[in-house]
Amino acid sequence: MLRKILSYGLVAGLIVGGFLSGMVVMSDHGMSSWGMLIGYASMLVGLSAVFIAIKKHRDQDLGGVIRFLPALGLGLGISVVAGVVYSLTWEATQAFTGMDFAGEYTRHLIEQQKAQGLSGDALVKFIADMEQFKQDYAKAPYRLSMTFAEIFPVGVLVSLVSAALLRNPRFLPLRRAGA
Repeated sequence: MLRKILSYGLVAGLIVGGFLSGMVVMSDHGMSSWGMLIGYASMLVGLSAVFIAIKKHRDQDLGGVIRFLPALGLGLGISVVAGVVYSLTWEATQAFTGMDFAGEYTRHLIEQQKAQGLSGDALVKFIADMEQFKQDYAKAPYRLSMTFAEIFPVGVLVSLVSAALLRNPRFLPLRRAGA
């Protein structure tokens, strides 16, 4: 089971991390209005490995039947590994590209708030909050946990849905040879 968790989690993490790295390199570090949508869509694509792993385990190892909790456990394990790989890929991407994500992100948000009419004390407070974010983001434990927190909830959702669907042996049933 551990081998499945590690291999499928590695595949899922590399798919999502590859999309992330590609987006950063191709966008020349700019903040894209489509970035978040593409990012979360790539997470769903990569985390489809959870569904595939649970189905394969159910059909090949368990004769076509799996209970909800073991399926959920397999999915969550894969999601943890994928989250770790995704976080490490983000670290490597930032190191390789020299990207100042926190600086670019805070500049983008401040400009966005100014364009929406934020001014005075509210703007001063917002800028102070963004400066605090930049300081926090410079610390690796904070940055790694924030990056992990981007993908793991998606992995939990995919694991829950996959386990709920695949616990029913009539959902995408095992096909026997000659049947």
